[in-house]
Amino acid sequence: MGKARQACSSARVLLNTGDVDGACNRAYYAMFDAARAALLASHAPVGPELGKTHSGLIAAFSLHLVKNGPFTKDIGRLLNRGEEVRLVADYNGDSVTQADAERQVAEAELFVNTIDSELIRSAN
Repeated sequence: MGKARQACSSARVLLNTGDVDGACNRAYYAMFDAARAALLASHAPVGPELGKTHSGLIAAFSLHLVKNGPFTKDIGRLLNRGEEVRLVADYNGDSVTQADAERQVAEAELFVNTIDSELIRSAN
């Protein structure tokens, strides 16, 4: 979760300096790292290849942590949307808008905070 929190902070800094593409990249990786931490903490039956592909991690998160909880479908959708926006920011050749980047960073913060809260709750 440390990497997720750091990426969230970096996303906010990049957004505040006008680097919308960089902010979206860091926001998505904050979500990716939080989802990976949640899967590892849940002891879901995932192999060592977890995190080697984005689609594999997203599918595992959905299957093991959204389908039957503890996370809602809305939280799962944030991860999917985060990847879509990152692909535009990183590969499409177009920049995302300021408004889209602001939304992406806010959604990443919500996602990371939700995962973090659940992990803390589960540990107690």
